[in-house]
Amino acid sequence: MKRFLLVLGMVSVVAIGFGCSKKGGDKKADAAFETLANAYIETLLQMNPEAATLLGDHRFDDRLNDRSIAGVTAQATANEEYLFKLNEIDRTQLSDANAVDYDIMKLNLERGIFEALELREHEWNPLYYNMGGAVYSLVAREFAPVEQRLASVEARVKAVPTTLAVAKAQLQNPPKVFTETAILQNQGNVSLLKEELAPFIQQAPSMEAQLKPAIDAAVAALEEYGTWLEKDLLPRSNGEFRLGDAKWRKKLRFSLDSDLSKEDILARATADLQATQQAMYATALPLYKKFFPDVTDQAKLGDMKHVNKAVLDKLAESRPDNETIVKEAEETLDAAIAFTREKKLVTVPDEPVKIIVMPEFQRGVAIAYCETPGPLEPQGETFYAISPTPETWTPERTESFFKEYNDYMLYDLTVHEAVPGHYLQGTHSNKFKAPTLVRAIFYSGSFAEGWAVYTEKVMADAGFGGDEVRMQQLKMRLRVIINAIIDQKIHTEGMTEEEAMALMMNEGFQEEGEAAGKWRRACLTSTQLSTYFVGSAEVEDIRKAYETKNPNPDLLALHDQMLSYGTPAPKYVKRMMGL
Repeated sequence: MKRFLLVLGMVSVVAIGFGCSKKGGDKKADAAFETLANAYIETLLQMNPEAATLLGDHRFDDRLNDRSIAGVTAQATANEEYLFKLNEIDRTQLSDANAVDYDIMKLNLERGIFEALELREHEWNPLYYNMGGAVYSLVAREFAPVEQRLASVEARVKAVPTTLAVAKAQLQNPPKVFTETAILQNQGNVSLLKEELAPFIQQAPSMEAQLKPAIDAAVAALEEYGTWLEKDLLPRSNGEFRLGDAKWRKKLRFSLDSDLSKEDILARATADLQATQQAMYATALPLYKKFFPDVTDQAKLGDMKHVNKAVLDKLAESRPDNETIVKEAEETLDAAIAFTREKKLVTVPDEPVKIIVMPEFQRGVAIAYCETPGPLEPQGETFYAISPTPETWTPERTESFFKEYNDYMLYDLTVHEAVPGHYLQGTHSNKFKAPTLVRAIFYSGSFAEGWAVYTEKVMADAGFGGDEVRMQQLKMRLRVIINAIIDQKIHTEGMTEEEAMALMMNEGFQEEGEAAGKWRRACLTSTQLSTYFVGSAEVEDIRKAYETKNPNPDLLALHDQMLSYGTPAPKYVKRMMGL
């Protein structure tokens, strides 16, 4: 999973090399749009200091976001005002680059209004108040001397008790699953302040006495907040986690920026589910005969689900554990980089990527994520984070987890998260230049996730890891398809946990632990799970359209061109490629 935010960049950077030649635009209209976009970016950047840090603008590192009703209202008002001004600009008079960015800016203005006035997560989502990332982002990368970064840590940590007080005042009736996850992540926040900051403070021992009072006060506030979550909020967390059809459709449009409807997505996913199961069977049958040479019963050999599951179970016998998974991920990353370069599939950047253990405060939603540096920190490291199993898990659940993320699946996961997936695409994206930072900052989740899923198939088609890894790629493909199905059925049609688990395990061959985790994630992240399938389908459509015009294409040239536009939604990439 690519971690991305709808965030804003530093306006002063626009004048330092973010210009590009216009194609067919009216200079006056372009100037009006660029002035408005820059003003919008600066206004909202000041309202989102935590996002600014991730982007690489460190002017507001000493602040936390204002999560109060006043802060939420101010953001909504700003979005409404800028949307009114944007609508006064004639989009048809803009250059090609600015016309795309106009559409992206408008969508995100509308999204901000929807989130503040209709979705209103500040009233029911305790995860909205998780500030672990705001502190961690100050120490994760060495963008400044450690003393300077720790001074910002102190300022943000001092604001933690106030933000927690806002949370207690505003949270009304959360869904139970959100409160349960908040309890887990809050424990991670306590650990972050008490333990994970220590190595950084040791680098600047003179600041320890200065930091201690703020950290102690924040820890005390977090521990008291944790008790409140468990004893007060959890017993009254009876809210509905399902968005319902109307809100889900609206949120889906903002998440995907796609022309596909809910019904289009379901029909395409249903057909693709059957086709992928058949493709898996074609790959699995020779492996089944190799693994089980004594089986000659034609009924068993012809049973698609039996053969697929038996081969997947056999492959799952080779698996890492909590002690070896990071080292194995490093080895698979080296192999993926070498293979991608050898096959000339896409240009591999030289910027560093670092595999880390996922910080505790970020656990509970996804198994892995990739975090590239913000577009204003091009020299920063990319993190490929992997989550070990929690200490509270039973041995049986831990075993189930590593059966899912076995040695062969780890190859496919590394392709998705790193090369040629998220790390590679994000690094290419940070090199994109345009008259404003709109496109660089308002990341399209459907393109980012769609590209990562698409590259799994590209690598498997090229032979990476052989048929054993191809089986995992197809299993992941089934997971992606089912993600889109359960996303809409859970939130709009009342699909139960039992129904979702059965679909994931019986049709997608997922381990029980993986399916249980995905159920929780589907409850927590409405519409996000659809980005993988829709994005990959639309990226594949780009390739098909390109191949229609250019038979036997050079994949290196094709893929580099696809990545040359930043990270807009796939429909914009297709438009800019003239397809």
